Amino acid sequence: MNSMTVSELKEQMDKKEDLILVDCRELEEWNNGHIHGATLIPLSSFEEDSKVLKHKQAKVVLQCRSGKRSLRAAMYLQDQGFEDLYNLEGGILDWVENGFPVSIPHT
Repeated sequence: MNSMTVSELKEQMDKKEDLILVDCRELEEWNNGHIHGATLIPLSSFEEDSKVLKHKQAKVVLQCRSGKRSLRAAMYLQDQGFEDLYNLEGGILDWVENGFPVSIPHT
């Protein structure tokens, strides 16, 4: 398993590189702002909900608030046979701190 900085993720997203971004926070946190293009799979239901990730060779970047929950999720996926895994260092906190945009769902 690897780690990725928010700057590296932003650069890869700007280049439209092929990756799957998974947000491991809870719905309430997601609704307060998330990285555009991320798929919400909360850690609390990760074992069941991560079954939507079918391509074990895909590049998967996991993120949460600070990087702890996403690390646990990455370890789970690694145990399931996923190979190209990245934990986002500093999570969405670092993303926002670097001035990168977040999406807020319409209510």
